[in-house]
Amino acid sequence: MTSINSETAVHLNKLNLIFDGQPVLKDLSLSVFHGNKVTLTGPSGSGKSTVLRCILGLVMPDSGTITILGEPVTRHNIWQKRRHIAYVAQEPDLGTGSVKEVIETPFTFRANAGLRDNLARLPEIMERFNLPQLLLDKQITRLSGGEKQRIALIIAILLDRPIVLLDEASSALDTKNKQAVADYFRQAGNTTVLSVAHDSEWMGFATRVVDMNEIQKM
Repeated sequence: MTSINSETAVHLNKLNLIFDGQPVLKDLSLSVFHGNKVTLTGPSGSGKSTVLRCILGLVMPDSGTITILGEPVTRHNIWQKRRHIAYVAQEPDLGTGSVKEVIETPFTFRANAGLRDNLARLPEIMERFNLPQLLLDKQITRLSGGEKQRIALIIAILLDRPIVLLDEASSALDTKNKQAVADYFRQAGNTTVLSVAHDSEWMGFATRVVDMNEIQKM
């Protein structure tokens, strides 16, 4: 049984979800504490990515509760809760335009206008992620899969959300760049990271690795 207290960033309590007659999540409970780096692992179909989608409100469980930063998530407040979360998919949809334009676009939205000064951190983070400054002038559609993943991760970092969800977001990175990303998040002590991954390199970064089969009553 997981517990919820003031140190819990994300709390899942007995989530159940059936899709096409098959159980995807069954009595899943999990607490992720502030600043922890938790990685979900398990075979394909065990519900790892579904957990992230439930937290985002993109999928609603059939039963159970989700609490973010101490407040239960409902259909009515999910948009507000998303302001506390950054999400990076395995194949991020970054749209079109130059890399610089893509990075700056989220900061043109009213909800993020107060974060625009964070763009001053862009050169430093690009250097840490082994991305040259010249890349900013390149069309986003011409980037490699690994470059797109790192750009999406940089946007998530600059948005300064307390909770970051990563769905195989380092899968296209080689060992050196995967280590650079892991090191960055490891040092971001106040940021809570819940990730989905298969490879041992990424799991080595986690403060906790959770096997989906072990925490569900399948």
